[in-house]
Amino acid sequence: MERKTFTAKGWKLAGGHKSSGAFTVVELLVVVGIISLLTAILLGVLVKVRRQANRLRGMSNQRETVSAANFYAMDHDERYPESVATSGFGGRWHWEEPTALTGYNIRAPGLHRAVSEYLGSYIKDASIMFCPNAPRRYKYLQEAWDAGDAWDNPDTGGMADPVFGTYCLYWNYKGYIGAEREPFRGPWGPASRGRYSKLLVSDYLGYDTFRRRNAYFSCERFKRGDIAEETWFYSACWSVANRGDSGVPDGLGIKLHAGYTDGHVGGYTPSEAVPMWVSTTPDGTTPDTVGPGIFYLPREALR
Repeated sequence: MERKTFTAKGWKLAGGHKSSGAFTVVELLVVVGIISLLTAILLGVLVKVRRQANRLRGMSNQRETVSAANFYAMDHDERYPESVATSGFGGRWHWEEPTALTGYNIRAPGLHRAVSEYLGSYIKDASIMFCPNAPRRYKYLQEAWDAGDAWDNPDTGGMADPVFGTYCLYWNYKGYIGAEREPFRGPWGPASRGRYSKLLVSDYLGYDTFRRRNAYFSCERFKRGDIAEETWFYSACWSVANRGDSGVPDGLGIKLHAGYTDGHVGGYTPSEAVPMWVSTTPDGTTPDTVGPGIFYLPREALR
């Protein structure tokens, strides 16, 4: 068998004859370039497929969350759980961010500070309560869900720690909407209507929090965003600086979803959302314009 050697002009046989199937350096570089291009295209397709799969998983998560809340209501006189997005005790309490999975403290006897104390019998896997398109899962998500009211982050020591996730939970929640005559009122039960919204859960989209001023935050990835890293009580999410003159979301390039009392999960864009402020009063009439920032509701939630 004749041996082959490679030269700048191609392959040569041991006897000095050039192989008829020779490749020049230029030809090899062209092949490598084509392979690199096809690999990049394939990776781009895979990223889009993965993101779409996560979006479908997210919609499934919201359906399961809606079902769990409705099952809870069926077992508790047609009443949804109390919101855990509160801080304070007795008559001196106020609302917190609707992304709360475990609140700061128990507001009153008979109430809970953790969503899992209400829905743990219906949802065992904590990942159902978490957006799959978020950059990474909260470190102690399952542990906090299983611990319920007793949750204490082992990294902090001796504190009743809150946990904020990547979905907004709106049952029995009130927020401030400046353009409306009435504050936002989350549903109290499956049959609640009129001045009560039918919105139970939505993807997180917020603006101008103390984590980063003049920036948007979401569990859905922005086209030109980066990661707002996890803290001991906040989940990691996507963030992008505001390029406009106000907090009106436009051109963010993301698609959001929300689940309603009738069981359906619908999609909406940031431009189809309405800004809501966390309220510093239980009746939802006084906005907190400093700390938590703005949370965007789908416009359908106000119908």
